[in-house]
Amino acid sequence: MTQGSATETRQRSAHRPSRDAPHRLALVTGATGYVGGLLVSELLSRGWAVRTLSRSRTRAESMPWASAIVPPGHAPRPGEVDVCEGDAADAADVARAMKDVTCAWYLLHSLGDATDLVAEESAMATTFAHAAEQAAIARIVYLGGLHPDDEDLSEHLTSRTAVGEILLASAVPCAVLQAGVILGDGSASFTMLRDLAERLPGAIGPRWIRNRITPIGVRDVLHYLASAAEIDADINRTFDIGGSDTLEYAQMMQAYARALDLPHRLVLTAPVTTPGLAAHWIGLVTRMSTQNAHHLIGSLLNTTVLKERDLEALVGTPSGGNQTFEEAVLAATEQLHPRRWGRILGGALAAGAASAALGVLLSAAAGTRCAQESPVATAALDLAAATVSAGVSALVIADAFEEDDPRRARSAAALFAVCGTGRALSRFAVCAGSSRGLRVISFAAAAASEAAMAVLAYRSAPERAAVSALASSASLLRILR
Repeated sequence: MTQGSATETRQRSAHRPSRDAPHRLALVTGATGYVGGLLVSELLSRGWAVRTLSRSRTRAESMPWASAIVPPGHAPRPGEVDVCEGDAADAADVARAMKDVTCAWYLLHSLGDATDLVAEESAMATTFAHAAEQAAIARIVYLGGLHPDDEDLSEHLTSRTAVGEILLASAVPCAVLQAGVILGDGSASFTMLRDLAERLPGAIGPRWIRNRITPIGVRDVLHYLASAAEIDADINRTFDIGGSDTLEYAQMMQAYARALDLPHRLVLTAPVTTPGLAAHWIGLVTRMSTQNAHHLIGSLLNTTVLKERDLEALVGTPSGGNQTFEEAVLAATEQLHPRRWGRILGGALAAGAASAALGVLLSAAAGTRCAQESPVATAALDLAAATVSAGVSALVIADAFEEDDPRRARSAAALFAVCGTGRALSRFAVCAGSSRGLRVISFAAAAASEAAMAVLAYRSAPERAAVSALASSASLLRILR
């Protein structure tokens, strides 16, 4: 979407919604998502009646604003929420949700595995625009992505741009808000940034980590999304929204660490792009799946810098002005534990080193078959395998805690301890020249625990399972020698 076409304004027949209107009904799609869920709360605080188009009423009833939901069939009053169950891809469902709506917020965007993401999302946007026209609503507000106008875009950004163009071409005035990385606990982009900055002491990244970005705090996003309903009815265009800082992605990782008093992160750049390889690396290190990481990396392959701040002149900035990067990070992490990863990794490495040391000591005490092996080489190999296993286990444990699943975290920690002990005891059985039956039993027990750990790692991320399997195979093969 070029800036020229984006700034066109056309007179519309729809009226401008007023804060003084006795009843304003908002339709929010994507209301059970991160930004959509927060927007519902923001609109309720501003006196709107809200309707959500949700596939599951049960999911909507788990949201923070669940107490404001009215029974099915009841019209919501200001400060209340009507949940309209339906599918945004179904024209009849969307038309039903549009009834009596003043302004509709389109916050649907997929990071899924659609065969043709652009076609699928364009079809949904067309359905939405047609329903809005038929209902003669006053305005559509859409949250898209910042992007350059003269460069090839990833499928991720192309689909978001195409949706914006479809909505702007409708007979209903539309405000397309274009944002970069959203800084907030729950934003996929922020989750990836946070995990990379917290879990890596440094990184050698592809050249796109030097692309410049204008990030924005989620508080500011909500302000502009909600306020866009108030602009004049003849305005039909894109608006760039962003915080007060523009940084390279590498600088964002370093600034995140600095804001939270974490050690300095050394970030170097390799002269390659390799989005596919980077997606697998991110899938290994962070909570993002490889597929979602690939989509998010696609939005980082271009410079995404704010080019204008016209919406600020129309609706004003949030109280206190736009947040700086540091302010947004501190707000997003207020209820989080940025130092927990260091404690988990330290504990796992200590446990791994202890199990490796136990294996060396038991092997030395057993003598006989292992006497000819170099103690230094044996210790180094055991420690290397234990370190890799500790890293994978720490990632699984940390993810479990982030997902508020301490039981899974404890299970992973216990299984890691069992694996280390099993390797040491199996090694001892071999070195001591135990009977064949005892060696087979000890090896089978060790292999079973390693397999269980690999399964747990796979459920967390396939990349972690692959790394875990390599470390386990190396350890088990040494036992069989």
